[in-house]
Amino acid sequence: MYEKILLKTDLNLRGDYTATARGVRIKLLLQGRKEYWLMFATHALYAQLLHAGIAIYEYKKSFLHSKVAVIDSDWATVGSSNIDPLSLMLANEANVVIQNTPFANELKADIEHTMYSADLITLETWEKSGLFKRFFSWMIYGSVKFFMGIVLNRDEQS
Repeated sequence: MYEKILLKTDLNLRGDYTATARGVRIKLLLQGRKEYWLMFATHALYAQLLHAGIAIYEYKKSFLHSKVAVIDSDWATVGSSNIDPLSLMLANEANVVIQNTPFANELKADIEHTMYSADLITLETWEKSGLFKRFFSWMIYGSVKFFMGIVLNRDEQS
């Protein structure tokens, strides 16, 4: 059975939904402390992710600045990319891909250890989080997508 532990955004949601339907387990470990308002854009996707069977954990003990992923216990990536449109299209980011089972297993163990002290977000807890929070998340998400469309469209015209 495959297992993914990833930090992801809507760039790859279709593939994630297909993967979970095939039995692939996907776990997201995300920062739970609110550092800046753009973080709320991610929350707009929580219901879709949870309905698809993707587990979401929020780490709130301190700020989580890791940009790592482990896939199938033998492939890992470590770097500066937030794996979102801003990082991937506008910023100078770099990630290293490591295909080394001992390294991937050690990183996976570290991520899972951190998940033990994180809050598991369930569909029930997300739906109880309040209408205003969910509405605000969609407003921020829509704003980010709108401005990214302007920036990317401007770049294509240049």
